[in-house]
Amino acid sequence: MLERIFEVPGLPGFDMPAELQRLYAGDLGFEPGPRLYSNFVSSLDGVVELNRPGTSSGPALSARNEGDRFVMGLLRACAEVVVVGAGTMRAEPGHLWTAGYIYPPAAAAFAELRSRLGLPPDPPLCVVSRSGDLDRSDRVFQEQDVRVVPDLDHLPGGRMLCEGGSHLFGQLLDQGRVDELFLTLSPLLAGRAGPGRLGMVEGVELLPERLLGATLLSARRSGSHLFLRYSLTR
Repeated sequence: MLERIFEVPGLPGFDMPAELQRLYAGDLGFEPGPRLYSNFVSSLDGVVELNRPGTSSGPALSARNEGDRFVMGLLRACAEVVVVGAGTMRAEPGHLWTAGYIYPPAAAAFAELRSRLGLPPDPPLCVVSRSGDLDRSDRVFQEQDVRVVPDLDHLPGGRMLCEGGSHLFGQLLDQGRVDELFLTLSPLLAGRAGPGRLGMVEGVELLPERLLGATLLSARRSGSHLFLRYSLTR
């Protein structure tokens, strides 16, 4: 499915099932210990959230690219916990933040990977919400282990995957908590006609006072979609 363009030699790799190795064009893994990595899909012009009622930003921005859904699933399969902001959760009613939900064709292989890593079948979902005002009747509360925390100081730790949104990612960057970024660059242009459409980092200004950079670790492609992995400096 994915074609490997570039990869830094010596990256850690988990004991992945052969099917996942084939689809990803190689191995994926992380250094041992606590780790926070984030995953976004962005349009060519830098939009990651459309903020249009009734429209799910991710599928619209990625054009429902199969490779993007697979990578999302693989990153979830590696995670001990998935972290999202309250706004992201509210924008995706009925969504489950599990590997098999986002990419069902590889559900069995994802489950095997989690078993090899000594993890439960699905990662718990940690929702950052100061108010705790969430729809507890939503499907996710019935089918996934959901933990609501008021701020970043109450994150559970371990190997965490952050799936947004932009303001939560900005807070994590501001506090120097992000280790890696997985960015899907979509070949689509989103456009802007006002302040509603968001970039990847919101709520915090970095340049010119703070130089927060990244090192490219790998690049893969599926058609005209690019899948980039970066290590972030602190």
